Amino acid sequence: MNNENNKGSVKRFLSTISAGVIGSILTLGVVMNTNIIQKSSADNSPVIEESAAYTLEQTSAKSDLSLSDMVEQSSSAIVGIVNFQNSDNRFNSESKSVQSGSGSGVIYKIDKHYAYIVTNNHVIEGATKLEVSLESGERATAELVGKDALSDLAVLKIDAKYADTALKFGDSDTLRAGDPVVAIGNPLGLDFSGTVTQGIVSAVNRSITVKTSAGEWEFNVIQTDAAINPGNSGGALINSAGEVIGINSLKIAEKGVEGLGFAIPSNEVIPLIEEMTKNGQVERPYIGIGMAELSEVPQMYLQELPNSVKGGVIVASVDPESAAGKAGIQLEDVITSINGTDIKSSTELRKFLYSNLKIGDTATFTIYRGAKLLTIEATLTSNNKSSN
Repeated sequence: MNNENNKGSVKRFLSTISAGVIGSILTLGVVMNTNIIQKSSADNSPVIEESAAYTLEQTSAKSDLSLSDMVEQSSSAIVGIVNFQNSDNRFNSESKSVQSGSGSGVIYKIDKHYAYIVTNNHVIEGATKLEVSLESGERATAELVGKDALSDLAVLKIDAKYADTALKFGDSDTLRAGDPVVAIGNPLGLDFSGTVTQGIVSAVNRSITVKTSAGEWEFNVIQTDAAINPGNSGGALINSAGEVIGINSLKIAEKGVEGLGFAIPSNEVIPLIEEMTKNGQVERPYIGIGMAELSEVPQMYLQELPNSVKGGVIVASVDPESAAGKAGIQLEDVITSINGTDIKSSTELRKFLYSNLKIGDTATFTIYRGAKLLTIEATLTSNNKSSN
């Protein structure tokens, strides 16, 4: 009887943990951006003939536009994004669409019919309607092209008639600490649209773990001290050549902390938004489980687990039609490795799954079911759900 009561307690605990994991949102603030487009001119003077055996030629170096000129030219590609959500009225049965929040976005491509905008997923998440606010003051209804909660990116499109400027992506792999960068965006809402801030790249290849609505994920980011504030989310981080080298997404928002902002590198953004434009989502290998950290589960619920097991993830839910369900993975199983690689947390599991495996691969899971050690193989499928 005690064993049955204990199992019931475990299931209730895991249900609570699973709901918290799946329903979690970004815990850090976000950033915004802008672009600066450089133009250059060459002024070549006539060749001067001399009596010497060689010809002397006066040349002048290309001169860049000033920062203010570049900002002026690029500002029309920076837009505001307004998120509308339904709000229920308790006094009647009608649901009204109200503004829920706003962020920033960057026009990066214009074709004959549409202008395409990249922004953060959390800027558009939960929206029943999206509007884009342009530099001219016009507002256009936006259509969601694709989104990916885990990478915190989304693509929108509006009628091409509203856009005349698109910003180009640069090579984020060439960045070095100390490189100057600029951010333009809408801090604290559209009332401060077009705000320009300048700083430097503080560090490259930072790793920071963030809770998203699709679960916890370890982001590879660019760190900058350019001032970013809530409402800047989805904007562009721009290099001295006027190219977008990052999409600003995060800031550390703690008392006494300043100048710690983070952007998703452009070289990671480009393939993701291309896939979203093509498929509407980013397809990743799918196991079909909800997870909880082993460290989050009180030891009293893990009495049968060997003391030698120090890390892993506990299965909090299983989709019966998924790879995990069909392979026989069960609620309360503890996953400790995949294909021989130790897994100590849900972040490590996702990182290994998405970086080392692809749809259609067969993965070998090492699992403890109580004190019993099992090896289970599962063929990975594709499913863009919020679990793994």
